[in-house]
Amino acid sequence: MKFKAIISIMPLKQLLDPQGKAVTASMKNIGLAEITNVRIGKNITLEIEAEGEKEAKEKVDLACKKLLVNQIMEDYTFEIIS
Repeated sequence: MKFKAIISIMPLKQLLDPQGKAVTASMKNIGLAEITNVRIGKNITLEIEAEGEKEAKEKVDLACKKLLVNQIMEDYTFEIIS
């Protein structure tokens, strides 16, 4: 079966997010001071060939841990769609 994964990668909450800080500061300049604490991450979609959803989840988790995510600085979540 073919599955699709949607992966969300974000900087760890305890780490500074320079891009998010810059965007947060810019919100005031465009009249949106009520928007604060912007965090900027990555969104990845991919397709997986697997026998079932459990195997697809295992493959995506392994891809995240070995290649897609820097676990020292980032956290991730993902969703599998049939």
